[in-house]
Amino acid sequence: MRILLAEDDPLLATQLTNELAGAGYVIDTAGNGIDAHHLGDEESFDAVVLDLGLPQMDGLTVLKRWRAAGRNMPVLILTARDTWHEKVDGIDAGADDYLTKPFHMEELLARIRALIRRSSGLASTEIICGPVILDTRSGRVTVNGHMVSLTAHELRVLSYLMHHKDQLVTRTELIDHIYTQEFDRDSNTIEVFIARLRKKLPSELIQTSRGLGYRLVCPD
Repeated sequence: MRILLAEDDPLLATQLTNELAGAGYVIDTAGNGIDAHHLGDEESFDAVVLDLGLPQMDGLTVLKRWRAAGRNMPVLILTARDTWHEKVDGIDAGADDYLTKPFHMEELLARIRALIRRSSGLASTEIICGPVILDTRSGRVTVNGHMVSLTAHELRVLSYLMHHKDQLVTRTELIDHIYTQEFDRDSNTIEVFIARLRKKLPSELIQTSRGLGYRLVCPD
């Protein structure tokens, strides 16, 4: 799953990037509002962590422009200002959640997981597809109760398919959500990851729609 982090404090941005990457997310960063707006307008993200106090263009303006343009990715606002009217302004502008600095990193991670779950129509921290269970808190995957070892990229592909189970996911969509903007993207690697996952999971769960993409089919 891919996250845009818009934060102008270099130390905090580095800490957040490390924590989010350690939790299995792919992170793109922006240190000012103009860059944040451009990335959010041009790229695909599963969630955004947006600081209100960005230079060049403040976070509230960035958010309003995204929503006006129809960009509907979940947005968690960060701010050092703890006044109720700013929270109201942020929510009215289209924010999905709000966190005041300083905060505990575990709370941030929990809120991001919740945002991504809700945007995918999921309620539980465990996503179940037949015998396969993905624990979104730990990133652990089990099949029939047995742990399955996955590489970071295999887990990202599976996580995206699990969050969109029974939906057609194109190869381009997968590429957009498992790699950062700066990564040298190669669509052929998606086929490799899918082939590896089929060896580690019940192979019939991941179906290929030729020329279109993939679908994680979950039995009732």
